[in-house]
Amino acid sequence: MSLKDILYPLTVWKNVYKSPVTIIHPESVEGSDRYRGFHINDIEKCIGCGTCEEICQNKAIDLVPVEGVETKPGDSGLRPSVDYGRCCWCALCVDICTTNSLNMSNEFRWAVEGENENNGHGSPEDYRFVIGASDKYWDKSEKGYRKPDNYELTPMERVNMEHLGPDARGDSFIEMMKGYSKEQAQKEADRCVACGICTATCPAHMGIPDYITAIRNDDMEEGLRILYDTNPLPEICGRICTHKCEEVCSIGHKGDPVSIRWLKRYIADSVESADYKKILNTENIEQNGKKVAIVGSGPSGLSAAHYLANMGYGVTIFESLPKAGGMMRYGIPEYRLPYTAIDKDIDYILSLGVKIKYNTKVGKDISLDTLHKDFDAVFAGTGLNLGRSTRLENSDHKHVYQSIDLLRDITLGKEIFVPQKVVVIGGGNVAMDITRSMARLQKKKYGKVNVLATCLEDEEHMPADREEVVEAREEGAVITPAYGPQSIEIENADKLKGLHVSKCLSIFDEEGRFNPKYDNDDVQFYEADMIIESIGQASDLGYIPTDVNDKIEYSNRRQVVTDGDFQLPKVPWLFIGGDIKDGPDVIHGIANGHYAAKGIDAFIRGGKS
Repeated sequence: MSLKDILYPLTVWKNVYKSPVTIIHPESVEGSDRYRGFHINDIEKCIGCGTCEEICQNKAIDLVPVEGVETKPGDSGLRPSVDYGRCCWCALCVDICTTNSLNMSNEFRWAVEGENENNGHGSPEDYRFVIGASDKYWDKSEKGYRKPDNYELTPMERVNMEHLGPDARGDSFIEMMKGYSKEQAQKEADRCVACGICTATCPAHMGIPDYITAIRNDDMEEGLRILYDTNPLPEICGRICTHKCEEVCSIGHKGDPVSIRWLKRYIADSVESADYKKILNTENIEQNGKKVAIVGSGPSGLSAAHYLANMGYGVTIFESLPKAGGMMRYGIPEYRLPYTAIDKDIDYILSLGVKIKYNTKVGKDISLDTLHKDFDAVFAGTGLNLGRSTRLENSDHKHVYQSIDLLRDITLGKEIFVPQKVVVIGGGNVAMDITRSMARLQKKKYGKVNVLATCLEDEEHMPADREEVVEAREEGAVITPAYGPQSIEIENADKLKGLHVSKCLSIFDEEGRFNPKYDNDDVQFYEADMIIESIGQASDLGYIPTDVNDKIEYSNRRQVVTDGDFQLPKVPWLFIGGDIKDGPDVIHGIANGHYAAKGIDAFIRGGKS
């Protein structure tokens, strides 16, 4: 080593007394086309899922409220703010972004205007801003780092669940979905980015990212505890939940949403019911001596019973039918929801000390007034167990049926009329349930299927889950959307001949009222020996006496209850929930029951009035 090599590093000390210089907008300096410069965010495309915040190892990203951006389903209303005092420009935030809204410009120059106490360098706040909402001059940059095509940190395709094919299930009510294996569940769980958008959308606000993490960790007991925090019907809900959470899944913006419902089912299927009380720590519940009556054993009633029993209440459910489950048992075919799954959830609730009085119809076998006298509070969670009629002429014919009645009779094991030609009016999930049930019965009886379902909505807007429509067609049913019923034809004074329909041009008028318009030059006639109406459901509230009903306020035929606890303001001892409150949706019913249980507890502890 020469003397020059030894002395050269010391020459840096000549700069120690020089003042630092900030160059504002230096000229002729530009990064390469894919340089990782300052961030860009399409604020309209962004959903505030927080995956960028979660992946940042330097804690350089925070999700913050932004003026003009509202919280809505699938959008947290927050947007990322970057602190360039922490950012290391690794671009992991760009690579993980679930909507591809986040990119990086090729700009690397920072302009701090004016002098200040920091010698012209600006304060720390000058280097922190909300991307896409601060009007920085590089926001519209077309150059910079973009995630490469076909490059994803998370697999975009979901793990499909094995199921029975059309030939194997066509004449059978055996459950068609087989469930995930451990390997499949963990592979699907690995797709979740734990953003939590799903939790905000779920009516029960289930800890979805947490129970998916439990699957990753192969800890089913922890997964079960998380499920039961907000959902005491995981076997049921894991099969028939409307899974609105999947509709807002952030991964769904680029690929298939995570199979949240199937993962919930996997946890419930993986744990034996004999172990539930120990896992959930419900072996020794202290009783408080208070009693609550529940009308109906559907999802809301069972949910309320579960949470009230855990609080120490003596709970009795009054059920008009021979078994518990409400519309879950008597309105959903067994190939979608097997009775064993229903019984597993219900048996655990019964193990908590809940009692069910079967074949006991409130309003007939026992009055609501009696329940009021004998119990400290009453929760009514009755379902929508009445069908709505088209009210067409001849709709009162003996071979014109309601789907709800037929589905109930199938569950009860009654012998039902199964002709060779069936027409179903309706395009929702219940319509698909009866369509597919009748197809199975026809296949078993005749060896072939001749069921046709028609509805006002076009294919794209049919209210049924898409998978239901696809599977119905696989099983031999014909689905003809966008036609509306006009008349039911009878011949020889008594024999049902079929249904006349016309092309539906629109369903609602300009003011949003139900007012279908038809093209009467585009008509069809569907031959039928049996017509099944499945155009909606209604509640039977005959058990509520007149003096009580007069105190109940209604809005759009639904009871008005106190927000948060589902208490009737002028009838404080009576709480309402489930289908009669929020329509036919299991997860809403479960949430209703949970919140009502808390309201009932507060009402009783606070002193009845």
